Amino acid sequence: MKIKSSFLMLLIAVLLFSCDKKRVFDEYKSVGSAWHKDSVISFDLPELDSTKRYDLFINLRDNNNYPYNNLFLIVTLEKPNGYTKVDTLEYEMAAPDGTLLGNGFTDIKESKLFYKEDVRFRGKYKVNIKQAVRESGKVPGVEQLEGITDIGLRIEKKE
Repeated sequence: MKIKSSFLMLLIAVLLFSCDKKRVFDEYKSVGSAWHKDSVISFDLPELDSTKRYDLFINLRDNNNYPYNNLFLIVTLEKPNGYTKVDTLEYEMAAPDGTLLGNGFTDIKESKLFYKEDVRFRGKYKVNIKQAVRESGKVPGVEQLEGITDIGLRIEKKE
């Protein structure tokens, strides 16, 4: 009986994860125990259908060691023609009481953060992500950003 219920749970999990029809790209990269301010996380995108539109998301995994309410990122989208679009993004990472936002049942939370919508790709693109967190009243950036463990990029088909 125990084997049947384990098999059933495994089958349900596989079905839930395989029903992600919007996903066309989803990749994570580890930053180790702390994200250095000079460390750039890069994603080389596959060539996508230029007749379709896509939504882009930045995925983060963080833990209770993350000491701030917000996260600042500098994200560059490098186009095949050499043009580079640079965005400085701010995301809320914690509730007013300090509880981390995101999904997860343990101290590790996963956040799906909106980046761009209705994007058309023509050729091969590259996305670079760098942390730009600063402490209040200080000019230099945080040297080692604790609490962020993985950075991801997700691209979904627009319906």
